Amino acid sequence: MQASVRRALPLMLLFVPLLGFAHDVTSTDQEILRNGGLWAYIQVGATHMLTGYDHLLFLTGVIFFLKGFIDILKFITVFTIGHCITLIGATYAGITANEHLVDAVIALSVFYKGFENLGGFEKLKVRSPDLLLMVGLFGLIHGFGLSTRLQSFDMGEEQFLAKILCFNLGVEVGQVLALIPIVFIITLSRKHQQFTAFYKAVNWYLVLAGIGLFAYQMHGYFTGH
Repeated sequence: MQASVRRALPLMLLFVPLLGFAHDVTSTDQEILRNGGLWAYIQVGATHMLTGYDHLLFLTGVIFFLKGFIDILKFITVFTIGHCITLIGATYAGITANEHLVDAVIALSVFYKGFENLGGFEKLKVRSPDLLLMVGLFGLIHGFGLSTRLQSFDMGEEQFLAKILCFNLGVEVGQVLALIPIVFIITLSRKHQQFTAFYKAVNWYLVLAGIGLFAYQMHGYFTGH
């Protein structure tokens, strides 16, 4: 096993239990929404993105693949448009699905990005899909996952669309707050000689985390927990 994999494995074992509980719906969140008005939806949306480790891991993988600020802005914009479409549209239309299955697909997106960054497609002698297209597609899926979470709350009937939009705004705020340190760390790491080892370790972690999260969510689906 490569040294980078050995470094990533302890992190995987440490954080995967936490990732499984990422952005769960809690009674505390419900109480905040019940008593806090529209501002509470912004607050809970931001919190869900900041604790949505599967979303952030995927974005980390995307940023690792890019180098310039313009590229980062372009890809993050496409991802944002994707998850806005499904978050707002699916919630307003009342379209939902089993949260474990949705989160299992999101876990596969994390695996996919790590696998691609490590040259997995090249090793299989297969041309990798267009990255911008895949980021947009996964954005739609990630947004559907957020919509499923939002629909787990008792939102009532008053100001329904406004509540959805405020939650979505909170998600965007949380995403920006999370991306600032991620972009800073990755940009800074490129200046060091050990960047290659760091790159491999983090992306192996994405692969392992994606597998672990997928297994966790499928177990939840089949057991009902």
